[in-house]
Amino acid sequence: MQENNKYTQHNEAAWDKQALANVQWSQPVSKEVVERAKQGEWELYVLPTPINKEWLGNLQGKRVLCLASAGGQQGSVLAAAGAIVTVLDLSTEQLNKDKFVAERDGLTIELVHGSMTDLSMFEDQTFDCIVHPISNHYIESVIPVWRECYRVLKMGGSLISSFYNPVVYIHDRDQRFAKDQVIKPKYRIPFADLKDFTADEIKNKQDKGEAFVFGHSLQDLIGGQLDQGFVIKAYEEAFQPNPRFVVDPFIPTFIATLALKI
Repeated sequence: MQENNKYTQHNEAAWDKQALANVQWSQPVSKEVVERAKQGEWELYVLPTPINKEWLGNLQGKRVLCLASAGGQQGSVLAAAGAIVTVLDLSTEQLNKDKFVAERDGLTIELVHGSMTDLSMFEDQTFDCIVHPISNHYIESVIPVWRECYRVLKMGGSLISSFYNPVVYIHDRDQRFAKDQVIKPKYRIPFADLKDFTADEIKNKQDKGEAFVFGHSLQDLIGGQLDQGFVIKAYEEAFQPNPRFVVDPFIPTFIATLALKI
């Protein structure tokens, strides 16, 4: 699928803005976290809870692609723990966070500006592991992501990805319902701001510089990995620690999968 340049350019600018504002996913890990990782004491987050370390295995010398994962967090920890890390992201300001940590703590991290849907700069079977934390709700289709991940992974390689349960996108956003703790279904999945919002609502997001989002189906998020040839080895869910929607306290709205190319 050809990406819509209008929304990708808007989302790139939106994430540059968020990075400059030091939002949660734009706050680089501390020097102390990096030093502990160099000593073998590390935790990696693609969910609000730390990842099971068995999903990554021995990191020494492992080639890892942090996909749409800039911000000075996952890539920095992995590099400090001994991996050979490449970070790809659409936002230059997010990549600057990783550059900052690398320069501060003497880490080697390759930084690549680009879209998660197009990994043509990498040859087939380049990476041992891909870490892809929650970010694919910023693109229209996740299928190109899974296809490219499968191509650039070595045989036996692993894809660690996380995403939202699409149930978070179905409700009416009217604050009257949230105030009364009412979940009023309004939108069908797959959801897209650009498809489902009114012209005024879209303009409001544009004026605020907020990124456009897409609520993908589980068929595409999980079934799409299987369709490309991946085998799902492990699955985890987590609750939103800081609920944003009425549904958040009642169902784990974060999902992570470990998929293997075999």
